[in-house]
Amino acid sequence: MLEKMSDFFTTRVEGYDQHMLNEVEGCREGYIKMAELLPKTTVNLLDLGCGTGLELDEIFKTRPHLKVTGIDLTQAMLDVLKEKHPDKDLTLIHGDYFTYDFGTERFEAVISFQTMHHYSHEQKIELYSKVYAALKPGGRYIECDYMVIDQEEEDFYFKEYARLRKEQNLPAGEFYHYDTPCTIDNQLKMLQIAKFAPVEMVWRKGNTTIVVADKAVNC
Repeated sequence: MLEKMSDFFTTRVEGYDQHMLNEVEGCREGYIKMAELLPKTTVNLLDLGCGTGLELDEIFKTRPHLKVTGIDLTQAMLDVLKEKHPDKDLTLIHGDYFTYDFGTERFEAVISFQTMHHYSHEQKIELYSKVYAALKPGGRYIECDYMVIDQEEEDFYFKEYARLRKEQNLPAGEFYHYDTPCTIDNQLKMLQIAKFAPVEMVWRKGNTTIVVADKAVNC
């Protein structure tokens, strides 16, 4: 049975950090790489699906004074993040980043780590357009996520998810946990549709992949 997204992560919060660091290929290195890719000019950072803040653990090692806004569906994960970094400038929001208002030109950088592979193309394009608007000119969006190479693999996961939702009679508009990774090519195209340029894949280990999308200075 599929679980609601927030319930899935609430029941797994205790072992989440160790699972991501030790069992998901590429994540341990991906956290470090994301920190390296963050623009040096970043003062205000938005973290989508911040969870327990594993990516922030690395970022704070060299950028301890960043102002971070973190959004996550799971309060238990936000509680862990707050406990780990009580001295940091954190604004933590328990909510849905699809509906939350990011504002306009507020952030120098926006990041997401292993959260986007649960959503459709349409949902992501709408979200990326919000991210684009929230970035200051010259800003950067960095996404590290589970991505695949072959279209056939992406199609399989989306069809299987649709089948399970129908079989279990799950209501539309609610988030349930199931992995629907997109191809790297599709991921880049979605960001381009949202007006980012240039957009490129910059790092990959296993299926853990980092793409960088920039907002032009003159836009």
